[in-house]
Amino acid sequence: MEKDRKTYESPFCTRYASPEMQYIFSAEKKFTTWRKLWVALARGEMKLGLNVTKEQVEELEAHVNDINYEDAEKREKEVRHDVMSHVYAYGLQCPNAAKIIHLGATSCYVGDNTDIIVMRDALTLVKKKLVNVMANLAAFAKKYKDMPCLAYTHLQPAQPTTVGKRATLWLNELLMDYEEVCYRISGLKLLGQKGTTGTQASFEELFHGDSAKIKQLEKMIAEEMGFSACVPVSGQTYSRKVDSAVLSTLSGIAQTCSKFSNDLRLLQNFEEMEEPFEKNQIGSSAMPYKRNPMRSERITSLARYVMINSLNPAFTAGTQWFERTLDDSANKRVSVAEGFLAVDAILNIMMNITDGIQVYPEMIRRRLMNKLPFMATENIMMRAVENGGNRQELHELLRTHSHAAAKKVKEGGDNDLVDRIAADPAFKITKDEIEKLLVPENYVGRAPEQTEEFLKEFIDPILEENKALLGEKAELSV
Repeated sequence: MEKDRKTYESPFCTRYASPEMQYIFSAEKKFTTWRKLWVALARGEMKLGLNVTKEQVEELEAHVNDINYEDAEKREKEVRHDVMSHVYAYGLQCPNAAKIIHLGATSCYVGDNTDIIVMRDALTLVKKKLVNVMANLAAFAKKYKDMPCLAYTHLQPAQPTTVGKRATLWLNELLMDYEEVCYRISGLKLLGQKGTTGTQASFEELFHGDSAKIKQLEKMIAEEMGFSACVPVSGQTYSRKVDSAVLSTLSGIAQTCSKFSNDLRLLQNFEEMEEPFEKNQIGSSAMPYKRNPMRSERITSLARYVMINSLNPAFTAGTQWFERTLDDSANKRVSVAEGFLAVDAILNIMMNITDGIQVYPEMIRRRLMNKLPFMATENIMMRAVENGGNRQELHELLRTHSHAAAKKVKEGGDNDLVDRIAADPAFKITKDEIEKLLVPENYVGRAPEQTEEFLKEFIDPILEENKALLGEKAELSV
């Protein structure tokens, strides 16, 4: 089939999101879930004594997946109601069950319950990709736990850390996101069959006031759809704060990944680390030598979208009137879907990058050694005091020498702080003695131990628990 180049196509579908996530938000997933919910409703009503037969339920079950879309679309043009159009189309395929489809329910029975199911399935896919990113970074952190590197505060050189310890900072935020995703999945509840204003009045009529059966029906529907419970109270819809909470979770993932991508972009500028670069990849149309961090930049870009998009359901939740209004519908069908599609794309890129980060040890060490004399001044001072120097005098001399050496470096020269100190008789220390103090591994504190402890206590148990999900790879479209 020839590609239609005259109609807008979402980049999430053509460039970014995975087929798995696209399917979760597809019409096929939506409408087959509607039918599964109608089956669950009919089955529950049958078991609880309403005039619904086993044959009718079986007829409905037989046509869950072969949806007659043309009939539904034709009917919707006439009646302007999507749910009733699909009730009608389902009835054409199930003539014996047609009269009991949607019995007692309102549109939100299929619409809202499906939205919750879709978000649960989408969060489950997000969880899978999160743990694969975590596994990649855990292996990276373990491999480089002992490699000293220059650390920064205020983006200015500070005490050294290790490459692996820095990776645990990224991992720790992913851990926070993982815990949040698990919490959201476990806390999701179906709307159930609450009726037009949440009072279940239609089911009160159907069951002749038998509240126990009404509650039992809701429990049966929840269990059939894979949930432990339905919300205890609602208007016609589930609270739109649920959408806001879920997209806030997605925003948290975006924040984590944006921080990672920005760090990697800076490290690539420092020539210490680099995202994967394909053999035939072109970095710039004008500058053949360039190796731009385009994947990390894409993460930054998409993350910005997700963080801002999380405001949509927040405003929607805050402007619902009484038992429901319809100003949520158009917004949520875009904002929720695209929030998930964007995070899916971000995690695909994260999997791709973290599976092949390039590390340049010589450059890492060179940049560290260029700054290490400044960081070693306290150790130099203590050694000089041992040799008979005056601590207060030496502190002032070190301040003067350090500023002079830093000025020379900023003017394009080499760091000559070691030579300055060795030449100053007040220190009573030789250049050889100073250079023996300049061992980067002696300045990283507990970074290697912290890395090992964090991986063992917090990350490894999660990877073990989710080992069936590991091994995921991501091939990027561009």
